[in-house]
Amino acid sequence: MQSIQLRPVKSNPGLTDKVYAALRDAISHMDIYRGDEPPKLDERYLAESLGVSRTPVREALSRLEQEGLVRSIPRRGAFVVRKTKQEILEVIQVWAALESMAARLATRVASDEEIGELRKLFVTFQNPDEPQARIDEYSETNIRFHQAIIALSGNELLQRLADVPFLHMRGIRAKTISENDRASRSIVDHMHIIEALEARDAPLAEQLVRDHSFGLAEHVEKHVDYLG
Repeated sequence: MQSIQLRPVKSNPGLTDKVYAALRDAISHMDIYRGDEPPKLDERYLAESLGVSRTPVREALSRLEQEGLVRSIPRRGAFVVRKTKQEILEVIQVWAALESMAARLATRVASDEEIGELRKLFVTFQNPDEPQARIDEYSETNIRFHQAIIALSGNELLQRLADVPFLHMRGIRAKTISENDRASRSIVDHMHIIEALEARDAPLAEQLVRDHSFGLAEHVEKHVDYLG
């Protein structure tokens, strides 16, 4: 069973907010689609890990449940929500719209230096076999790349809207990146996207990012049979 990684938070009048933020951040860094069961969030363990009572943990979990990130099951406890296959396909569609718009905006507002940072993410993956050979490292780099495109939009509302679908996109990307040689194809797509951003070609950057997401959707539809 996958466990959530947490550090203690300091007690103050905004304690529940801090517990909520700590839990949300920790969940966002979990591979929530790894394993046979969704990750369980044990109140006692969470409270002990954070160094707080169970009351602010319970309140934070309630907020996360309202956001659709956590589900409480009577007599079983709280679990991180996993989407069904159809729901994941819908999440990818939403993400494709958000990230492709972010790419379009990035061609207008991101500096050359900021776009150049995207290339630096992949300097250690120049060999065609490197992504698959170092799959865990590449998986994290892949996720950072997509986060970076959202950030390069310079649009705070877009970034907030991307928060919830990103949690599931992170999970499904981490789960599928090692399947059907997706890592090698992924880095080729990324290089083309970076080239379009560098050229300030907004329509092309938008289209390439959208196609890249739809490629993931096609893989999920054809090959992902382990989701409900």
